Amino acid sequence: MLIRARLAAAGAAVAVVAAGLALRAVAGGGVAKYGGDALYTVLVLALVVMAAPRLAAPRAAAAALAVSWAVEFLQLTAVPAELSRRSTVARLVLGSTFNAPDLLWYAVGAAAGGLVLWALRARRSRPTARPLPVL
Repeated sequence: MLIRARLAAAGAAVAVVAAGLALRAVAGGGVAKYGGDALYTVLVLALVVMAAPRLAAPRAAAAALAVSWAVEFLQLTAVPAELSRRSTVARLVLGSTFNAPDLLWYAVGAAAGGLVLWALRARRSRPTARPLPVL
């Protein structure tokens, strides 16, 4: 079961990256930026589930939000900007400039991702209906 959960989370991570790239391709401005912020946290949530598949959905979402906020607050220092100048990967992961509205959109992503995770787990744990025996 844990391997299946990790594989599902890895698949979700790939799907979220694809969704982020598609969003950037078709949208611009605030939609792409803030939608990307929400998707960033959903991606972090998928990574949290890969690392700790037994973690309850609310805790996994809270962990993803904490990581996203930590990265955003790190941008108040010069470290991410310097690393972003040297590496495209660092720029994609860490960003470079603090933007307070990002904090809200990370919360939106954590809430949405957490709800989806909770719903998927609830659906999976529901007992399946069995046909009644024929008398």
